[in-house]
Amino acid sequence: MPDATVMTSKRSADALRAGTPVDVRSRFVGDWSRGFEVAERVEDQGYRVRRLSDDTVLPDVFDDQDVRPQRRRQDFWWH
Repeated sequence: MPDATVMTSKRSADALRAGTPVDVRSRFVGDWSRGFEVAERVEDQGYRVRRLSDDTVLPDVFDDQDVRPQRRRQDFWWH
């Protein structure tokens, strides 16, 4: 079983910085949604995210597994 200190320090090292464009996993259907950025890192909980369309910070804290760096779209034939 991994040491909790090692896991915490790894999460801190991998933490996304405020302003990083991210995709957020929907809690309802599990799909990833675009159009967000990290508003802040909440220690030992996850991330608060800002919706870019209206600059609103969502009130929920999203778990580390539900936030990922924004992926480049692959829906164009030339990409």
